[in-house]
Formats: sequence, structure tokens, C-alpha cells
Amino acid sequence: MSTDYQRAREELGRRLRELRVESPAGRLTGVQLAQRLGWQQSKISKLENGRQTPTDDDLRAWAVATGQPDVFAELRARLKGFESHIRSWRRQLAAGHGPVQETWNNLVSDAQTMHAVSNAAVSGMLQTADYARHVFEHHAALQNTLPDTEVAVRARMKRQEWLYRPGKRLNLLMHESVLWARICPPDVLAAQLDRLLGVVGMDTVRMGILPLDAPLRLSLGNSFCMLDERLVVVEDWHAELWLDDAETIALYRRVWDAFADAAVFGVDAQQVIARVRRSIKV
Repeated sequence: MSTDYQRAREELGRRLRELRVESPAGRLTGVQLAQRLGWQQSKISKLENGRQTPTDDDLRAWAVATGQPDVFAELRARLKGFESHIRSWRRQLAAGHGPVQETWNNLVSDAQTMHAVSNAAVSGMLQTADYARHVFEHHAALQNTLPDTEVAVRARMKRQEWLYRPGKRLNLLMHESVLWARICPPDVLAAQLDRLLGVVGMDTVRMGILPLDAPLRLSLGNSFCMLDERLVVVEDWHAELWLDDAETIALYRRVWDAFADAAVFGVDAQQVIARVRRSIKV
């Protein structure tokens, strides 16, 4: 999690602790407040130490339980200020793509499951080195950033080791247009599609393809990745959006499920990929 985001959450936690300690009716211990709220004492500790993001209902209950209901508006404003955290590419890429990929490696390493939708390019979790190389070169040129392509490629390939660890699960949806997108030379794209054909059936990968003619209940939006249903990262041209409030995560899970209903998996997915692969002349 970003330093700015975590700092804001810790500051909110300190404010919550202050309200508990300075309750008009007298100082409350963490145990006493937990009893009033009907919560586990561990939740009080996590909120005060910035290890858990509160909901609106949590903040309202806290303000009332400490005898300071009027403070809810302030607490809610603080929450809304950081629950949607924007990580600009300009700031992230100041030192190149390599450090950004290492951040992702650390983020993914602790996750057990991932749910992702890729509507722009093949998911980084399944990219070949050559395909990734072209992606990084294009984005470095777009953002006018340090061209550390080889460092970034190595970091991305390292992240894919996650796929071969017991207990991991990648649930990936890709629109068929991604398979056709010529963001690399034909021979590189052909090898990339061969890679996708090879992962169908892997124990740790459930890959679905949204055919071009699939009936969709939702319009295609930005690509996103959900880690253990605790964090959603949405990609845009100017920034990544990191979201960890429960309501938003639930929303993105419903989006994933809606697209999954229209996707094909297994042999049917292989047939779509193979059809595109046959069209490439190398």
C-alpha cells in the first residue's frame, strides 16, 4: 500500500483514538468501547493503528459511542479523502518501470487469489518477455520516462512465478479484441497467443475469453485487478486507482461476475485463441 495512503489511514486512526480518550463522559479504554459497540477489541486496535479502513457506519458508531456524534461529518470527510487513492504514473515512473513492477511483485506475493479483467493488453501475469518488452517501450515513450525496459521485463517475469505456487489462483477475463491488438510484431503476438493456449487448463489459472460477439450486460471499462477481495487496482492513462473500501470492492466483484457470465472457458476459450492465432502470418 502506498505511503501517502497508509499515512492518511494512520492519521484517521489517531483521530479515532483521540475521540476515545477524550470522551466527554470520561476516558474509555479500548475494551470498554468495543463492548459499547459490540465489536471485537481487535477491531478497535486495527482502526486506531491504521491497519483497517473503517466504513461510514463504523465512523458514525464510533462518534456516537464516544459521545461526540457531531464529529461524524469530519471523520467521513477524512475517509472520503483517501479511500479512492490515485497513484499518478508521472510520480510512480520517476525512477522507471522497474520499481513499479517490484511494487507489484510485493503486492501480489501475499495474495492467494486474483480476479482480473484485461481489456487493453494481455495480462502481465501471462505475458511473454518479448510481448512485455514492447508494452514497456510504448509506455515509456508515452510517459517520457526512464527507459529501463529490461529491468522491468525481468521483474514482470519474476512475478509470474506466483502462478506455480500451490494454493494460488488467477481468475482472468480478457476481451477477444486484446488477442487481435497489434501492439507488437506478428511473430511476437503469435508466440504470446501460443503462451495463452498453453496455460488453459493450468490448476492455478482460470482464464475466460469474452468473444467479440458475446452479449454483454455491461459496457467494457478499464482493466482492473482484485487481490483477495481486499484491494482493487484500476488502470487509466494518467494513474492507477487503488481502492480498498468494502462497497467498492463488492462492486468490482459484481462487474467481474457479470463479464464471467458472458465469457467462454476451457476448450471454448482455446478455440477462440486458436482462431486468432491462425490468422497471424509470420
